[in-house]
Amino acid sequence: MIVTVFRSRLKDGARAEYDPLAAQMSALARAMPGYIAHKVFTAEDGERVTIVEFEDEETQRAWAMHPDHRAAQAKGRRDFYAEYSLQICEVKRVSRKAASDELLT
Repeated sequence: MIVTVFRSRLKDGARAEYDPLAAQMSALARAMPGYIAHKVFTAEDGERVTIVEFEDEETQRAWAMHPDHRAAQAKGRRDFYAEYSLQICEVKRVSRKAASDELLT
């Protein structure tokens, strides 16, 4: 699995135009082959963190290079982001516990 961690801060006044484009990109990501999940978190200080999971490097790369996503990236750099950082990570191990799992004593 490949995980993308995208940290950003929006420019003042960018949110009204940013939100509809972000919704479009979320819908596009969900439709991409290999897509697993993504979530967005916003900290009290305004930093946003988006975590995106894809099955493998090939499917993540297809998302990164999709023409609509590339156009949104360019617009984001130009119009929306005061700052951002991007990390592409390969998952080495996964451990999970679902809320429905019973604890054994």
